[in-house]
Amino acid sequence: MLKSEKEELIKELNDKFTRAQGVIIAEFNKLDVETVNRLRAKLRAGKVEWKVLKNTLARRAAKGTAVEKISDDFVGPVAAAISYDDVVTPAKILQEFVKDLESVKIKSGVVQGQKVDKAGVVALAKLPGLNELRATILNLINAPATKLVRTINEPGGSLARVIKAKADKAA
Repeated sequence: MLKSEKEELIKELNDKFTRAQGVIIAEFNKLDVETVNRLRAKLRAGKVEWKVLKNTLARRAAKGTAVEKISDDFVGPVAAAISYDDVVTPAKILQEFVKDLESVKIKSGVVQGQKVDKAGVVALAKLPGLNELRATILNLINAPATKLVRTINEPGGSLARVIKAKADKAA
C-alpha cells in the first residue's frame, strides 16, 4: 500500500471515529465469506458499519478521538462496528452473532465517549433499542388520553346498558 493511500485511509477512519456515537471492537478468526456477509447484512440493516481494521493505521486514526481509549485492543485480526446514531444496535447485533460463533469475540467499545469493556457491551446489548424506547414513550403519552376517553364514554355506555336491560325485561 502506498504512503498516500495509507494517509487517506487514516484520514477517512479518523473522520468515522470522530463522528461515531458508538464503536465496538471485535476479534475474529477463521470466518468464512458467507458468515461475514451475513454479519455485514445484519449490521447494515441496523445502520451500523463494519470495518476490518489494520491495527497500526487504526491506532494512528484513533488519535484525538474517543476511540483512542480502546486503541490498545487493536491487536490481532480485529474489526470495528461503527454506529453514528443508535449505540445499542451494534451491541445487540454483535452479541447475538457472538453467541452462535466461537470465532468472533467482543473485546471492548466506546459509547458516547466512554470506554466500556466486554461486560459493558453485553450489558448494553440487553438495553432496549432506540425504536423500542420511542414506542415506550409514545405508549406513556397515549395512555392518559385513552383512559380519559374511556372515562368520558363510560356514563353514556352505562346508561345505554341500563335502558336496554329495562327494555329487554319489559318485552
